[in-house]
Amino acid sequence: MTESVAPGALEQVRTFLNTWWVPNDTRVAEDRLPETLADPADLGEMSELRTALRAALGVERPAVLASWLERHPLRAELSSDPGSPPLVLTPEDGTAAGRVLAVVAEAVRAGQWARLKACPDCSWVFYDHSRNGSRRWCVMSPGGSDSRGCGSIAKVRAYRERRRA
Repeated sequence: MTESVAPGALEQVRTFLNTWWVPNDTRVAEDRLPETLADPADLGEMSELRTALRAALGVERPAVLASWLERHPLRAELSSDPGSPPLVLTPEDGTAAGRVLAVVAEAVRAGQWARLKACPDCSWVFYDHSRNGSRRWCVMSPGGSDSRGCGSIAKVRAYRERRRA
């Protein structure tokens, strides 16, 4: 779903968050995090971080992540290289969790974090590119054999409920 791709490095965080989701064909939650980690020892912490980040999706000021930033402090580095951003946040501890948090902190600063949302039906994380930031669903209509069209299904469900009432 190209309309769901997040800008820059935030796409890596979106991909990380989508290691847990509810596939359309089985409707049973899947966790693909273990297969994506380079170090299996990180599984517990990265799973907890993924849960915390998912809880903060769509929030402009995710203060709930403060404890994570205390555990994985970031360092601001200035760059004189015209090909890179003037200020880069890097994790002091160099951990995978620290690298993810650095991208999240930059997205919060840039005002992009609140546009990262999860579909209320399938839990797929998408980036809201809509003008007013009001997108709710991963997709509105099915785009292929593996696509469910969560938005259309929800609207049909709501219509049928109104008709019944």
